[in-house]
Amino acid sequence: MNKFKKRGPGMAAVLFLAAGLVSGCGIGNEIKIGAQTYTETKILAAMYQLLIEDQTDIRVRTMPDLTSTPVIIRAMSRGELDMATMYTGEIFNNYFPVEQDISDKEGVLQTAQEGFLEYFNFRWFDPYGFENTYAFTVRQAVADEHQLKTISDLEPVASEMRLGVDTSWLERGDDGYRAFTEHYGISFGQTFPMEIGLVYEAVANNEVDIVLAYSTDPRLVEFNLATLADDRQFFPPYDASPVVRQEILEEYPELEGIVELLVGQLDEETMTALNYEVDINQRSERAVAREFLRERGLLD
Repeated sequence: MNKFKKRGPGMAAVLFLAAGLVSGCGIGNEIKIGAQTYTETKILAAMYQLLIEDQTDIRVRTMPDLTSTPVIIRAMSRGELDMATMYTGEIFNNYFPVEQDISDKEGVLQTAQEGFLEYFNFRWFDPYGFENTYAFTVRQAVADEHQLKTISDLEPVASEMRLGVDTSWLERGDDGYRAFTEHYGISFGQTFPMEIGLVYEAVANNEVDIVLAYSTDPRLVEFNLATLADDRQFFPPYDASPVVRQEILEEYPELEGIVELLVGQLDEETMTALNYEVDINQRSERAVAREFLRERGLLD
């Protein structure tokens, strides 16, 4: 059984980063929605701002580009933020004791919901319907040539392939390259550490043959890249959900129904397309959010 122990820095290492990013509690009928630096969290924050302001008299302030989910969790625990998008795999980041089989998606979700309620008094809602996790990615032509659909399919050709990968992943323990090679029995011919934002062009330009990317990044579409299924479940699930402080739901009970409007409404293809509109077509998060909500009949 694949037990996952830790991914990235623990809570203690980043607590101090929240100081000064968000100050003061809400004033009157105001709530604050935090968003990380990546686009989809900012689109979702804009969606909720539009929905809440349309259906209530609550003012909403979005706080984008916060450096990490641990920073958001710290700010929410201090009452400096009220709501954010988070991912189920965060349970493995040492916020509370976890013994969970990562191949059990429903179990990981349940652990997130129960753990964050018990230790932080956060309501972790059911997922939007998409996951943003690590994904091994190749050019479509390479996938077609070698009939690659899963990571296991790489076994006959991996030793001849050049891997471009986020530098930190090569060095991590429980979910890094060494653990991956043990889990799948696959090693690549060469590894090239690089910044995560550079991997897409690197593989598209044939500078490397395969890269570790993020599954909802629109550059997968822009560069016509194929992602390989994690058929042996090495990476933990990262299903996205809205998370809200329980005190805010008690203060504004009408919020619960509004938050649930987006639950189950965004699959991976839809979220990638929305990210594409912002990152590639250079539209604003708010405009893309408003268009989606109108298309779904959630906003006039």
